[in-house]
Amino acid sequence: QVQLVESGGGLVQPGESLGLSCAASGTFGDLAMGWFRQAPGRDRTFVAAVNWNKKLKKYTDSVKGRFTIWRDIAKNMVHLQMNSLKPEDTGVYYCSTDEAFDRVVSGGGAFWGRGTQVTVSS
Repeated sequence: QVQLVESGGGLVQPGESLGLSCAASGTFGDLAMGWFRQAPGRDRTFVAAVNWNKKLKKYTDSVKGRFTIWRDIAKNMVHLQMNSLKPEDTGVYYCSTDEAFDRVVSGGGAFWGRGTQVTVSS
């Protein structure tokens, strides 16, 4: 079992930056980790993912050049640095993990956190 806890959400103005973190605990091997978000009234969608050895990363098109995913393997954490935030980035951000990178990207990760709220508004 893997437990995931997100942190770092908040309220920011358009154009500002925010960093999210996700801490993994429990018993696990080499894991891919990723971020998803869910806007009010909409489905949860993929944002970014990184594989277990940090050599493979993927981003959804709308965040490329603005968001950066990175992980601290020693601390079992994954982070999402979000710059130049837009109102459409608003939503609950969830951390997900699985041994398979493709399962994380597709939304089929075995484990999920409870989410952290990000609101971008003036």
